Amino acid sequence: MAAPGGRRNAMAHLDAEVKEEWLREDLQFYFMNPCDKYRARNQIPWKLGLQILKIVMVTTQLIRFGLSNQLVVAFKEENTVAFKHLFLRGYSGTDEDDYSYSVYTQEDVYENIFFAINQYHHLKNLSVGTLGYAENEDNEIGLKVCKRHYKRGTMLPFNETLDIDSDIEIDCVHLALQDLSKNSQEWKNSPFFRLEFYRLLQVEISFHLKGIDLQTIHSRELPDCYIFQNTITFDNKAHSGKMKIYFDCEAKIEECKDLNISGSIQKNTQYVLIFDAFVIVICLASLILCTRSIVLALRLRKRFQTFFLEKYNRHVSNSNQWEFINGWYILVIISDLMTITGSILKMEIKAKNLTNYDLCSILLGTSTLFVWVGVIRYLGYFQTYNVLILTMQASLPKVLRFCACAGMIYLGYTFCGWIVLGPYHDKFENLNTVAECLFSLVNGDDMFATFAQIQQKSILVWVFSRLYLYSFISLFIYMILSLFIALITDSYDTIKKYQQNGFPETDLQEFLKGCSSTDKCEKGPSAFLSCICCLRRERSDDHLALVS
Repeated sequence: MAAPGGRRNAMAHLDAEVKEEWLREDLQFYFMNPCDKYRARNQIPWKLGLQILKIVMVTTQLIRFGLSNQLVVAFKEENTVAFKHLFLRGYSGTDEDDYSYSVYTQEDVYENIFFAINQYHHLKNLSVGTLGYAENEDNEIGLKVCKRHYKRGTMLPFNETLDIDSDIEIDCVHLALQDLSKNSQEWKNSPFFRLEFYRLLQVEISFHLKGIDLQTIHSRELPDCYIFQNTITFDNKAHSGKMKIYFDCEAKIEECKDLNISGSIQKNTQYVLIFDAFVIVICLASLILCTRSIVLALRLRKRFQTFFLEKYNRHVSNSNQWEFINGWYILVIISDLMTITGSILKMEIKAKNLTNYDLCSILLGTSTLFVWVGVIRYLGYFQTYNVLILTMQASLPKVLRFCACAGMIYLGYTFCGWIVLGPYHDKFENLNTVAECLFSLVNGDDMFATFAQIQQKSILVWVFSRLYLYSFISLFIYMILSLFIALITDSYDTIKKYQQNGFPETDLQEFLKGCSSTDKCEKGPSAFLSCICCLRRERSDDHLALVS
């Protein structure tokens, strides 16, 4: 009676060893590079080939779209410059600051307002561009002039007397083309244009224009139609004697209603759409393969966790579990999703159904960045090139903690510089420019100009600025930046030592070598066991083997 039980125990032990060897084979195969996988099982590395093809296709697509997008941006910017020269009296071609220019007398204010209105009236005889009048938000063609002012007020500066109602009133008038064609003195002498400057806050002239971008025809693309929403603002909120004049142009692309263009443009558009569709197919195939690999990796991790718990009665550590999650696959999946979405938007833009160039450029540009970053994965199979990846992985946690601490000091200097030096230095006018200025100082850029541009109107602020800048530069360049580099250098030295002397082995790596952390076996599997494993493998459909 003991003999059959002993045979059953022997068979159960043998079956457990077969399952263990089978799991070890799957794990070893999973962590192989594509070339080793091909040598082991003659399995073609489809994902590797797809990634190489995708790099070529996505980069080509991005270059073509980038050239097209440059034409769009250039057309908008050139029209904005043309509008400033057309509608701003005496515009020099260069903005004074964030505003175009400024005026200082009442006569100049009136002349600039009437100049813009007259230029709009005679636009077709003045402009060399493909411009026309467009309807505004009220479905009317013409200018809309609005003025914002305090409700009432009396001001006598000579005896420091002020009586004002701070409630703001907005008065608007619409000047149609028919009104402008009449005697100009009629609308110029209307009560609306009698400005009371002591309570005037702002005068705003808004009008819409249409335009067609014909330069795309030279690149064999269908032209875009534009709506330009132009606004000229005379800003008198400060009441300082200096009235700033702003010109804002918001361009919106619309589908042209009737296009009749002869030539090969339509045929070229079809070829581009076919190319974009092929890119989508390539990215879909890459997305499916990478998603499949992640799913199979999770199944394999589950098998390893179950085996480890049954044999050693303990759970797999988190670090070992994360080794199954290939971050490069996740990066490729994100890149594929962005490329597919961007390609669909690009096809709609090409067909003139959508006009969102900015979103499309962000999606395609970021996806191409991820595609090229993904190339590092394949360079990482070589020990010489793998140093960069390993150093980044080792130093990232320490660098993030260090940056969190240094960021608190950086924010303190940012707020302090903005509140103290903002009124006296152009680079400290708002928090965004302060942060950019300090970051450039950390990198050693523009130091002398930052020191020299401090206005010496206040001796106290000038002395503070010296203490502020010297302390910031000394602290961040000589201490914080040096410590930052030291953290990365320390991680690099550690990785170099590991490459020379061997990396610390985890439970997973010891298992892959054929030994466990508790049972340091030195003998490999018997020939009989290896034969059984091979036979078992041949009969299986290999549904859990992972391909790269």
